[in-house]
Amino acid sequence: MIETVVVATDGSESVQRAINVALDLAERFDASVHALYVIDETEVEGSPDELREDLRGALERTADDAFERVRECTDREVRTAVREGRPATEIQEYAQAVDADVIATGTRGRHGEHRFLLGSVAERIVRSSPIPVLTVRQLA
Repeated sequence: MIETVVVATDGSESVQRAINVALDLAERFDASVHALYVIDETEVEGSPDELREDLRGALERTADDAFERVRECTDREVRTAVREGRPATEIQEYAQAVDADVIATGTRGRHGEHRFLLGSVAERIVRSSPIPVLTVRQLA
């Protein structure tokens, strides 16, 4: 039985289908929904010192917009969280912390397709997560 679904979102168009599938799954099992946005520490740390806080603020606003897109797709309560770190690691740790039964993620993120079949974050999660991972491919 599925009681808790974590959907990883980065605010990109490519994750929308994953959001829809995750919400459908949550609806079918009457599961709680958690939307997670991870600020990639390598993006922030790789920027000039004087821009880091501005970049972090912009990414936090992107997270708010991403969460709003999830909420617009459902009448269910959506718990949200923003974490900063390595996305695959943070997603797995968050899912374990909330005792998730499944992690839903798109196969491509904001940076396009980094791998042949899966984006690099999705691939890392699939390879190392002890929690089942539902990867949802964007159509066309």
